[in-house]
Amino acid sequence: MNIRPLADRVLVEPKEAETKTASGIYIPETAKEKPQQGKVIAVGGGKKDEPMELKVGDTVLYGKYSGTEITVDGKDYLMMRQSDVLAVL
Repeated sequence: MNIRPLADRVLVEPKEAETKTASGIYIPETAKEKPQQGKVIAVGGGKKDEPMELKVGDTVLYGKYSGTEITVDGKDYLMMRQSDVLAVL
């Protein structure tokens, strides 16, 4: 992949939305919620006063409406600021 985020931005591949509940009920396409978990694919260099704390391969939690959706080579990704990431799992 040729995407290199700038400054404090990270590229995240969202986890697939759940298709079945824990009790075994299948969730229809229209009722699926947007995933809030994903894997960091690429990171920027950070800012002078805010170094990059995330690294490639981290599994992260982020806000429901965080980031900008982009599609590269047919795959969906989210580009977001490091501050949009809530936690590293």
